[in-house]
Amino acid sequence: MEAFYILGIDQSTQGTKAVLFNRTGKIIARCDAPHRQIISDQNWVSHDPEEIYRNVLQVSRQAVEKAGIDKNQIACIGIDNQRETTVGWSRETGKPIGNAIVWQCNRAKEICDRIARETGIGEKIYRTTGLKLSPYYPAGKMAWMLENIPGARGEAEKGTLALGTIDSWLVYKLTKEKSFKTDYSNASRTQLMNIKELKWDPEVCSIFDIPMEALPEICDSDSVFGHTDLEGYLDREIPICGNLGDSHGALYGHNCRTAGGIKATYGTGSSVMMNTGESPFFSSHGLSTSLAWRIQGKASYVLEGNINYTGAVISWLKDQLGLIQSAGETEELAKAADKNDKTYIVPAFSGLGAPWWRDDTLAIMTGMSRTTGKKEIVKAACDCIAYQINDVVEGMRKDSGIEISQLCVDGGPTRNHYLMQFQSDISRTGIKIPDAEELSVIGAAYLAGEAAGLYDADRIYEAISYEFYDTQMDETERTQKQDGWNKAINMLLRK
Repeated sequence: MEAFYILGIDQSTQGTKAVLFNRTGKIIARCDAPHRQIISDQNWVSHDPEEIYRNVLQVSRQAVEKAGIDKNQIACIGIDNQRETTVGWSRETGKPIGNAIVWQCNRAKEICDRIARETGIGEKIYRTTGLKLSPYYPAGKMAWMLENIPGARGEAEKGTLALGTIDSWLVYKLTKEKSFKTDYSNASRTQLMNIKELKWDPEVCSIFDIPMEALPEICDSDSVFGHTDLEGYLDREIPICGNLGDSHGALYGHNCRTAGGIKATYGTGSSVMMNTGESPFFSSHGLSTSLAWRIQGKASYVLEGNINYTGAVISWLKDQLGLIQSAGETEELAKAADKNDKTYIVPAFSGLGAPWWRDDTLAIMTGMSRTTGKKEIVKAACDCIAYQINDVVEGMRKDSGIEISQLCVDGGPTRNHYLMQFQSDISRTGIKIPDAEELSVIGAAYLAGEAAGLYDADRIYEAISYEFYDTQMDETERTQKQDGWNKAINMLLRK
């Protein structure tokens, strides 16, 4: 077979990267471009959709030039995207009606509070969509656009308004406004899709006053979403045939494609996601239910828990406390700390995410003694990352009844050997770490390559090497440490 390449586009919160993969699934080039974080006086967070699209084109061209390949050997494109970030645009002009509302932005809180006051509506939304009513999701953000952006309601009444997540905006632009589509992983995170019937739900759309004709067509994640020549850069159009939300892309990139596969991404915050197979589980332990993807007509579901502060705790040690100069120092400091110190940090700086979902709490540090010092505080900061992820893992065990013997992990903090060993110990599971960092775009590109008939799904993961950690802590010590964490959480929740 002649040489070919797969182009993966990762459109994330901080920037956009283009990654080129060869026929064996190895990364041969990567280029990145940041975009502006637009913060208003009200602390609203926005992105410029046009800037993001320009960056997609820019990094795609740069990656080809960096690799020195024949651009016409690119066979197809896979896209993963920052989830929940919401774009509105006019299908008449092809222009945004305003900046994209970023997933972090809380501006739709009053709309969600208003809806929540109606008896039983919040539970109805959860049972239909698998997601607790929250301004975090696009439904509230779309409602805010319709209520507050001049001309948005008029576009809706004319039938020319488009509302979608970042993937649908990029597909629309890359296909020269021919395709208005999303995939099931992204649609399941809008809080507008019926999680069982796998379609936009008329009643939920009505609750948020969102016209269904403004929403994209939902397609299988391995569909052909359209064709693009990257605004004339390529001599021919190629298919966009893999599309996943970034956390779903990481799950696929970790090869967690069957029930019981679970991954944790360590970033500023963390997404812990577990493949539960062909049936949705509605959580009794503070977790969300979504689609992992739908591939070849077969849907796979996930349980997910999102945590606000994990890697950001290390940034706090550096930027606010001045205890470290770089994240790389934390491993040796934690290893050198007094193993009997009982300091715990609960980093509820912006409330607690899954499985607690309390936005009315503040962070605490407890259990310090006269001998507690810098090393012990750094150790507690590392430990709290593992404890929070374990709280979600335990919820998944209880909700699904699936035994978790291995946790696949990715993200910068996974380079901390102390943290990875402690995660294995406290979660009673093996830890599997890939040698690649770009798991989200790996998942999207591998899926695109498989959809195009170029990659063998059973062999492509041979391109990735792994490091493993096994549990070493005895059960008595683990129980004592977990009890201390539980007491710290309960102390916080009682306040």
